[in-house]
Amino acid sequence: MDRYAVFGYPVSHSLSPKIHRQFALQEEQALTYEAIEAAPGMLEDALQSFANSGGLGCNITVPHKADAARLAARQSDAVALAGAANTLCRRQGAWEAHNTDGLGLLADLGALKWTLAGRRIALVGAGGASAGVLGPLLDAGPAQLLVLNRTPARAKELCSRFKNHPRAYCLGWDGLTVAAQFDGIINATAASLAGERPALPQTVWAPGAFAYDMMYAAAPTAFLAWAGAEGVQARADGFGMLVEQAAEAFALWRGVRPSTAGIRAQLRPPTPSSNLR
Repeated sequence: MDRYAVFGYPVSHSLSPKIHRQFALQEEQALTYEAIEAAPGMLEDALQSFANSGGLGCNITVPHKADAARLAARQSDAVALAGAANTLCRRQGAWEAHNTDGLGLLADLGALKWTLAGRRIALVGAGGASAGVLGPLLDAGPAQLLVLNRTPARAKELCSRFKNHPRAYCLGWDGLTVAAQFDGIINATAASLAGERPALPQTVWAPGAFAYDMMYAAAPTAFLAWAGAEGVQARADGFGMLVEQAAEAFALWRGVRPSTAGIRAQLRPPTPSSNLR
């Protein structure tokens, strides 16, 4: 059968195999999907071995998203901007790089009925996760999108790739003023995996704001627990994003986008995990 996989380090926790197997059953597609661990610096060899054994496509998770973009023979426009790829397709004997994270995030925000247009949004973090979603978030038309990072230089470098978007700004979170408030804050850092939250001041929440953590867990992440303690009612983690970006990747490989209705309730993990795949 056609072979697909997810590469990461570590990767044993990944829900991607379960998600894609469900998609395959739903769409009556004959394929296999597995999790393959590739240590840092070993992605190129792992991808070559996978291609030699008939691999047709794969998902990429931490810490390999930047390497996946670099190693691909062809890149989508989204990958060229972000410098990070989460999906590879084997076409004409070479790897083609895509990034479905931003589409997955927007699809989940849409399902939650949370709008970005005309609102002031903060994206916390300036790593590969932020790079993959910044372009689609800007295209959704926020009044302002501020990239916040512990190290201002990293936020500035990320924003520089999107210099044609006048609504993109960058700042170290230590530089936030007491008056700075946001209609929505999206946490793209891995702090939640360590039970920590970004060191943002309590004053960042505008009335009616939403809090979104791109990590997911059975219990509220540290970021979402803090938002709830500050009175934020609209809160969600990234499990829906995981399912939606997987559907986008499946469509790239198989030419059909599976329905995600019912998958979230069926596959919701019982233990904490991460949707960086």
